Amino acid sequence: MSAVLDLTLDLIARQSVTPDDAGCQDVIVERLAKVGCTVQRLDFGDVKNVFVSHGQGSPVLLLLGHTDVVPPGELSDWQSHPFQPDIRDGVLYGRGAADMKGSVAAFVVAMEQLIFEHPGHNGTLALLLTSDEEGVAIDGVRRVAEHFKSTGQKIDYCITGEPSSMQQLGDLVRVGRRGTLSGSLSVEGIQGHVAYPERARNPIHQAMTPLAELSARQWDEGYTDFPASSFQVSNIHAGTGANNVIPGRCEVLFNFRYNPSWRAEQLEQEVHAVLDRHGLSYQIKWQRGGEPFLTHEGPLRKAVREVIAEHCGLTPVENTGGGTSDARFIAPLGAEVIEFGPINASIHKIDEHVRVADLERLPMLYAAMAEKLLL
Repeated sequence: MSAVLDLTLDLIARQSVTPDDAGCQDVIVERLAKVGCTVQRLDFGDVKNVFVSHGQGSPVLLLLGHTDVVPPGELSDWQSHPFQPDIRDGVLYGRGAADMKGSVAAFVVAMEQLIFEHPGHNGTLALLLTSDEEGVAIDGVRRVAEHFKSTGQKIDYCITGEPSSMQQLGDLVRVGRRGTLSGSLSVEGIQGHVAYPERARNPIHQAMTPLAELSARQWDEGYTDFPASSFQVSNIHAGTGANNVIPGRCEVLFNFRYNPSWRAEQLEQEVHAVLDRHGLSYQIKWQRGGEPFLTHEGPLRKAVREVIAEHCGLTPVENTGGGTSDARFIAPLGAEVIEFGPINASIHKIDEHVRVADLERLPMLYAAMAEKLLL
């Protein structure tokens, strides 16, 4: 059994449902301490964060990952237990196999390999892990990035091990992400009997028109590096459960994914303007999840592209699509950031999986990228 497969099996077997780390970071720290790495624990609240580094000075290459996973759902829906990793027909099944315990294990093996072969490498090779990526993502990399900023810890390059590939390992690399802004809207009405609407104020009816306007709006057309910005309603809740009562309140959750045409505060102002124009009585709680970022052509993108071409025989698509990741907290530190990892088709799903052949190639790919940047 290969080193990366053995470590991945160990990590999957640990039920690290966010924000629980379940001992994953301890296993990794023990291994990397043996090859001379310095360990810095950066826990905040109940969240485990660890920064492991080798070497000193610039450039600083950060490998960024998370040890937490999403809940598995109904265990009976899985062909095998989500926390009892199982290999069937060359495919490894288990929660976190693709997102992202496989990449984390590959980071560790890549670091061990590079340090063994090049103990005097240039600059700093570092690994940052959190147990709060799949959850609220407040006390994880967000807080660590604030710590880095306050202490002057520089990051030049960052490779995030998120599962970026679509059909083949290496066919897609994320070079940026749209920003994310969430709103929790509470529309106040007046509860009453449905037979006497003149004595009540229906918050559902009030909310429908402005929400339809916001949903139908083309916020921008996107451009070369970014898709168009979008507004999506994700939840609507109102009512008492009875069909003859006008509710007194309507709760709505919505989200923007936006490109650099906008800033979060601008989008907030636009929403308030629409709601005010329609005369709603309302409150909004905003959650700014991160501003958009883009890594322009430079040493990191060049190194990643060359390694994938050499070892995978592919020219990867480089784009900013998809959801979001902890990379959004590292990019504002001035780092060049990319996301590269295994195929993402099964992430967060029942029977999450990764091809064993792909998993066993990852350490070599990450090590080759590091060599181009640190040797």
